[in-house]
Order: sequence, then structure tokens, then C-alpha cells
Amino acid sequence: MGKWCKGLSAAIVFLLLVTGCSTKANTDGTAAANTGPEATTTQPEHRIIATTVAAAEIMDVLEVDLVGIPTSYKELPKRYASLPQVGNPMSPNMELVKSLDPTDVLSVTTLQYDLEPVFKNAGLEASFLDLTSLGKMNEAIKTLGNKYGRQKQAEAIVAQYDKRLAEIRQRIAGKPSPSVLILLGVPGSYLVATENSYIGDLVKLAGGRNIVQGEKVEYLASNTEYLQQANPDVILRAAHGMPEEVVKMFDKEFKKNDIWKHFDAVKNNRVYDLEEQLFGTTGNLAAIEALDVVTNMLYP
Repeated sequence: MGKWCKGLSAAIVFLLLVTGCSTKANTDGTAAANTGPEATTTQPEHRIIATTVAAAEIMDVLEVDLVGIPTSYKELPKRYASLPQVGNPMSPNMELVKSLDPTDVLSVTTLQYDLEPVFKNAGLEASFLDLTSLGKMNEAIKTLGNKYGRQKQAEAIVAQYDKRLAEIRQRIAGKPSPSVLILLGVPGSYLVATENSYIGDLVKLAGGRNIVQGEKVEYLASNTEYLQQANPDVILRAAHGMPEEVVKMFDKEFKKNDIWKHFDAVKNNRVYDLEEQLFGTTGNLAAIEALDVVTNMLYP
């Protein structure tokens, strides 16, 4: 870790604060009855709260009703428009959450360390979805489908991803893998995303080779001298928290810090900004579109 600069902790704290911020509810707030061939004799009552946008979107395509949703500036599924908002994904309003009497609360593993004891202390059952890669997101979708009697819906979603991934692999077969640097920016700082991050996973699936290898964590603090030595073919810049401000920060950094002009990616105009709506810090249902975008950037 000596090649990475200090100051990582503060940036990761901010990153956690903005994590996850990647129509018709039944009047009694219970899950919609499964009347298809998968219906059982007795359909258990589920009162589910999704505390992240990604979790709410997944439950929507699984056709499962919720009783609570996260507070977010992002657009949430219309079927949940009238539901109570339970607060920021990083710090849900626990009194409100408890008042909705949930049977399950959905969050993500990137927030598990901080939130698991909070939910336990409140006596609430919480499930943490692993959305750190497309493969793990698919497994989470299938698990939810099995749990809530929506196996067919889950299988259909996963099949779409598998089909598109097979098409992409066919397209890039035999082509050299471009080396890629992924920068994840938050206001005032930026991190380097490894292949263990969600965006890093997308780059790997799209045929790219992350210049950071052998690390177990999702993000590292940046050391521009080391990065320049790796000299990536492509630089991807993802802006989170306050995207417009972060893009300006990136532009200023690339102009002010003279070292960037020595990168081949900069010389060859292969520096791309990733749209936040598509490229969250965790997996989401925009993965197919995101894969297409990354593939076109790596293989123009």
C-alpha cells in the first residue's frame, strides 16, 4: 500500500454517505399476491422497506410491493410514489422505519458495517444485498425472487444480462485488452477504483484491464506518479455526490497538475466522464446500458 497516498479514510467516509443515493401499493401495505402458477396455498404477508434506490428498483421489476422507500434526489419507481420515505440510505430514520412494522429491511453490503448494528439494536430484520458486481447482483436478484415468490421475474431479469454479456464477449473476442484507470470523484477528492468495485467489474466484463491489480479493497487513494508509470490507454472518470462540481474538480486537476499531460490516455483524447445515473457505486438495473457505454469507450 506504500504506493498509495494517505487521506483515504476521509474520502471513503464521504463515499459511503453518497452510496445508494446508486406505483401502486396495496392499501394495507402488504406484498402483492402471487396469483400465477407459482402461487402457494397460503401467501405470507411481507412488509418490506428498501433503503436504497437500487434495492427499490430491483423490487419493482420483481413486482413486489413495499411499505417504505429511501429519500433520494433520484427518480424512484412510480409504483412506490405514495410510500413514506425513510431517509438517507446511510442513515435511515429508525423511528420511522420501526413505525412501518417491516418484516424485512433491504440495504447493501457496502453499508453493512455501519448499519447492521443499528438495525439489530432496533430489533429489525435486515438483508444486505451484495451489488458490488454484475454477477453478485444477479445472485441477489435470484435470492430475492426465491424469497418472495418471484422466481420467474428474477430469471427473466438475469437472462437479459446474460444475453447482453454474451453478445459483448462475442464482439470483443480476440481484441487486445486496453489498460484502464478508473477515478471515482467526490467533492474535494478522488479515489482509484479497483476491479473489485462495481465500475471496475463493468470494465473487466467489457474487456478492459484495470491498471490496479492484486488489491482486495474496492477503492484506493491516488498516487499520480504511480498511475503515470502504469500509463493507461483509457481513463474513466466517475463523479458522485455532486456530479457537476466533481467534473469541474477533475477538469481543474487535469489542467493544473502537469503530470496528467504525460498520460497516453490524455494525449490520445481517451479520457471519458461516466454519467452518475448509469454508473453508481453499487450495481443497479442500468447495468446493461452501462456495459454498452463502457464497451464503446474501450473499443470505439
